[in-house]
Amino acid sequence: MLKWLQRAACPHALAAMPPTPAATGIAPDVPDLVFERISNARDLGGLVGAEGRRVRHGRLYRSGNPALASDADLERLQALGLDMVVDFRSPGEKSAGEAAFGQRFRWQAVPVLEGSMAMDVLMPRLRASTPAQMDAFMLEVYRDFPVRYRAAFGGFMQTVQGGQTLLFHCTAGKDRTGFAALLLLAALGVGQDDILANYLESNQRNAQFNAAALAQMGSLGIDAAVMTPLLEVRASYLEASMQAIDAGWGSVGNYLCDALQVDVAQLRAHYLAG
Repeated sequence: MLKWLQRAACPHALAAMPPTPAATGIAPDVPDLVFERISNARDLGGLVGAEGRRVRHGRLYRSGNPALASDADLERLQALGLDMVVDFRSPGEKSAGEAAFGQRFRWQAVPVLEGSMAMDVLMPRLRASTPAQMDAFMLEVYRDFPVRYRAAFGGFMQTVQGGQTLLFHCTAGKDRTGFAALLLLAALGVGQDDILANYLESNQRNAQFNAAALAQMGSLGIDAAVMTPLLEVRASYLEASMQAIDAGWGSVGNYLCDALQVDVAQLRAHYLAG
């Protein structure tokens, strides 16, 4: 895997962070966010960033779709004091039943993969594909994130730069949300091993969500082996994004500073303790 946090070369670029001895991606001393109907939810607080300073607790959250939350879930979300909820889903992935959530929280739509993840588009692909072809499809999706969707992720980083308490999500909280978390944690100076571990943690946290999806798709005649690349996160997926960044900008630091115009120092002042 590319050592993508060791190549920054702009004035606000990322300091190289040594890999943590036993990286888990799980922030220490942060209680799990347990919801009834929201998967893959977590606080990024506690991860070690630049100069050994930890990401502040209770400021940056990631999750799967929160919009169909139970009443108890909504109360718990309200207690987080969220200033903004950023939604990477496209209009075709949303339902009329989500309107109540949008009225309760300040919700910003930043669509990524518009049209690609709607079920009417995915079903023909899944029926016609092999597992290897679905894996290749996901690799291409990740290559597109930093290039084709540069404006969307740049807008997200500009929103975060305002220092708000924020939840960002997509449908399962793993691909679009995972790439957004990479950008954010890299800007904060979190080590590569911890960023990757945080990304891969979605497989464990989405186990129940994935089992239900496999059962549903199996009833529609979709082979589990074909569906699995779409449900899992894999190190090779994130590596595909980083290879695209490396080819176009030389490093994730350059991408943040030059392509996305991120003020790394400002982000760290907002979200790193100490």
